[in-house]
Amino acid sequence: MASSTEAESVNPAPSGKKAKWNKKQAVDESELLTVPEGWKESPFTKEDNPKGLLEESSFATLFPKYREAYLKECWPLVQKALGDSHIKATLDLIEGSITVSTTKKTFDPYAIIRARDLIKLLARSVPFEQAVRILEDDVACDIIKIGTLVRNRERFVKRRQRLIGPKGSTLKALELLTNCYVMVQGNTVSALGPYSGLKEVRKVVLDTLKNIHPIYNIKTLMIKRELAKDPELRVQSWERFLPNFKHKNLNKRKEPKKKTVKKEYTPFPPQQPESQVDKELATGEFFLRESQKKRKKLEEIKVKQAEALTKKQEERNKAFIPPKEKPVKKAKQGAPAEGKIDVEAIKEKVKKAKFKKLGAPPVRPASEVPTAGTKNGKNKG
Repeated sequence: MASSTEAESVNPAPSGKKAKWNKKQAVDESELLTVPEGWKESPFTKEDNPKGLLEESSFATLFPKYREAYLKECWPLVQKALGDSHIKATLDLIEGSITVSTTKKTFDPYAIIRARDLIKLLARSVPFEQAVRILEDDVACDIIKIGTLVRNRERFVKRRQRLIGPKGSTLKALELLTNCYVMVQGNTVSALGPYSGLKEVRKVVLDTLKNIHPIYNIKTLMIKRELAKDPELRVQSWERFLPNFKHKNLNKRKEPKKKTVKKEYTPFPPQQPESQVDKELATGEFFLRESQKKRKKLEEIKVKQAEALTKKQEERNKAFIPPKEKPVKKAKQGAPAEGKIDVEAIKEKVKKAKFKKLGAPPVRPASEVPTAGTKNGKNKG
């Protein structure tokens, strides 16, 4: 405790002018982290390394057959570009390889690394006009291998095409935002540009192959470019301005019909099932003779047969059981008289219908028919 109090007394907390000076110094240090505009590092000259290199270094790379015609055509330009750095380049068409090596006049030790990157880019279908930019100090390259990221070939082709976009629009937008040249060829993506841009290109390419659409990353890059223009926001965090896109998996996994419920774990093993001998000992069959055992089995079989026979007989007899008749509904007492049929009136109608003939005069009743000995209903005397 004494030592801590002594330390406090020796180094008291800064207050007043000292605190303001410390704060100002911290701001100045943060400003120093940003590179001022238009600043360039001085180039490496022969005066920096007048004695040259002690040992010879060389790199070689293979190129595909379809690239041979283009390399033949532009090879003089490649030799001229590498000749400025005193790098020797050889093209072997029989073996299909390009080799670069240092010479006695080479003074820049990093020139051979740039020459190696140049031949790698030329072998991966990057045109010479773009590949020769790697010899500059502020330009780097990155070759991203994407062939093994997706197993299914059809899915890989679709995602690679998504990175290129319709008529190369997505790739062009990515190039404008990162200030890099991007070339998608086969199983690799070659990028050429500043270090900060290469980092963003790699992230976009890997996310696209992981089924994240490049438009999300392009939107983020556009926001970052606008935020970088404001000098006040350079030191602050940009998390609140950047969009947060969540990956939604819409295809839900189908649940199985039979769900197995896991039993609780117990350290003790399950109880061993009883053997046939144990069962016979429990019932007493073990001590019976063979003839008695056979007799008992036959009795059990007969009992089972009898049960099965009765079940079959019941099923057959079901067809002969009459169905239950519905009870007849009795007419309610005190029904209205209008519903009753007049039988006498129907009988008289039937009798009248018997005497009727087509075209015949209507039949008169028996009381009106004249009797014999009368004329027009009058007696003769």
